[in-house]
Amino acid sequence: MVEDFRRRFWISLVLTVPILVLSPMIQAFLGLGEALRFPGDLWVLWALSSVVFFYGGWPFLKGIAEELRQRNPGMMTLIAIAISVAYLYSSAVVFGLAGKIFFWELATLIDVMLLGHWIEMRSVLGASRALEELARLMPTEAHRVMPDGSIQDVPLDQLQAGDRVLVRPGEKIPADGVIVEGHTTVNEALLTGESAPVEKKVGDTVIGGAINGEGSLVVEVQKTGAESYLSQVIELVRQAQETKSRTQDLANRAARWLTVVALGGGALTLAVWTLVMGQPFDFALERMVTVMVIACPHALGLAVPLVVAVSTALSAQNGLLIRDRTAFENARNLQAVIFDKTGTLTEGRFGVTDTLVFQDGLSEEELLTLAAAVEQHSEHPIARGIVEAVAHPPAAEDFEAIPGKGARARVNGEEVRVVSPGYLREHGLEVQDERVDRLAEQGKTVVFVVRDGRVAGAIALADVIRPESKEAVRQLKAMGLQVMMLTGDNRRVAAWVAREIGLDDYFAEVLPDQKAAKVREVQQRGLRVAMVGDGINDAPALAQADVGIAIGAGTDVAIETADIVLVRNDPRDVVSILRLSRATYRKMVQNLWWAAGYNIVAIPLAAGVLYKLGLLLGPAVAAVFMSASTVIVSINARFLKVEK
Repeated sequence: MVEDFRRRFWISLVLTVPILVLSPMIQAFLGLGEALRFPGDLWVLWALSSVVFFYGGWPFLKGIAEELRQRNPGMMTLIAIAISVAYLYSSAVVFGLAGKIFFWELATLIDVMLLGHWIEMRSVLGASRALEELARLMPTEAHRVMPDGSIQDVPLDQLQAGDRVLVRPGEKIPADGVIVEGHTTVNEALLTGESAPVEKKVGDTVIGGAINGEGSLVVEVQKTGAESYLSQVIELVRQAQETKSRTQDLANRAARWLTVVALGGGALTLAVWTLVMGQPFDFALERMVTVMVIACPHALGLAVPLVVAVSTALSAQNGLLIRDRTAFENARNLQAVIFDKTGTLTEGRFGVTDTLVFQDGLSEEELLTLAAAVEQHSEHPIARGIVEAVAHPPAAEDFEAIPGKGARARVNGEEVRVVSPGYLREHGLEVQDERVDRLAEQGKTVVFVVRDGRVAGAIALADVIRPESKEAVRQLKAMGLQVMMLTGDNRRVAAWVAREIGLDDYFAEVLPDQKAAKVREVQQRGLRVAMVGDGINDAPALAQADVGIAIGAGTDVAIETADIVLVRNDPRDVVSILRLSRATYRKMVQNLWWAAGYNIVAIPLAAGVLYKLGLLLGPAVAAVFMSASTVIVSINARFLKVEK
């Protein structure tokens, strides 16, 4: 269609030149008199204008038939009526009717409308191009590793699950799969919004379209074609872009009313200028055509769909996947956000939170190092938490587990034990320190380090709070939302997490099947609520909430109970999606005001209310204004961005 409008515009523009030269009004304006007149010149003018009318105006003539068949008159109806009236009246004058011909106005009007549609379509394509950018993330070929070890370059559509592919440094990963050889970092920024390269090793999953870093990989293909993450995202974006929003319904109704106003205003303008003001019919006809052209509701019809297209594709590029368009738009009105705790606000793993030293001459770092040396031989979650806190634990000898109580080993010739409070009580090693009591009151797990029979210190562990959680909560509260938490943990742990990250409220010791009831309880306070969880055991709560947000979904796009899926496990993405929802609505309102509002000034000017002051718009100028309004709407939509 873009090519068609471009071709029609250039051919019509070329034909417009002789039409202008042959038009009596232009000749009089240039002071040429009869210099360019010749026998039959009006017939030549009519023939050239007929070509421009039928060839250049064909998209509009075809459009009116389609709109009337659907009983939904709009922009094409207005333009088609305007050019048809001008052409038929001027043709009648050529064939003997007394009056003024409008062929040069007709030709220039069609030229401007074709040019406007051409520019507008290019703008629309630019606004929707983010979806094409997603599709272009995939390479065209893959290096398939054959059974004999040789490498064969094959098109992507020939890859099957179970195939192995070689990915060289700097290349795009051709399919979703798991690494079977190699170690590297992968850039997933255009897929998940994760700006920092992600370290990948054997056993880790990779996403097709991500860019491999410095190491060579062999990847075993798991998903291809429509099953791949990128294909699912593209389909999700396409569906969301095609979903009409409530704001779009409002715009469509406004466009229909504007069409009625344009038709009625044009007829009224013709009647007032001829019957009341006593002006010639040709003058009144020009005013009517101008009113109908300038009031075309094209910008109004595009105002919302363009913003929808941009916001949906833009969000997908940042790992924010919209499954339900209406819920996304409703997110701007949220008053409360409820987070699941484990794996959402916290990392879902034990980590060291506090270190207490009871022996002189021993630092916190040395205490942790002694404990990690012992625990590196244990698989217990608490042991793993301690080991992860130390970069390079020293070697330990004579390791021995103490069932239900801890572990012991020799470190640098000393006997070191990492034990529970129960072990201390059994062996009469009491610790009187209010700091330990305070940590226990917070619900943290406290273990003790015993060095050569004396208690050297204590280490407190808890489910590690994500570094991003506090910032996410702060930003949400700054946006005017209440922030709450749901957890199955005990009340002491919940209270500690709530204090650490500044929550407004929390619900503790809530079983998975009770979470939906808690969401309902908050809704009964009169609040519009978003629930943020992992999309598995939080499914009922996600469904109950006004907006359900599944976080940390990775490549699992199809979480049925969620309205919005956040690929990364970063609570700040909740802030981003709410900001995008608000920004999207603002862009819609801005576009609607511009598309409809400019008619308040434009229509009276087109009708000629300032005629006595010498200000009069012609049909071609009206067409420029109408086209400009559409381009402005499309450019405004492209200024939408995701705030982090």
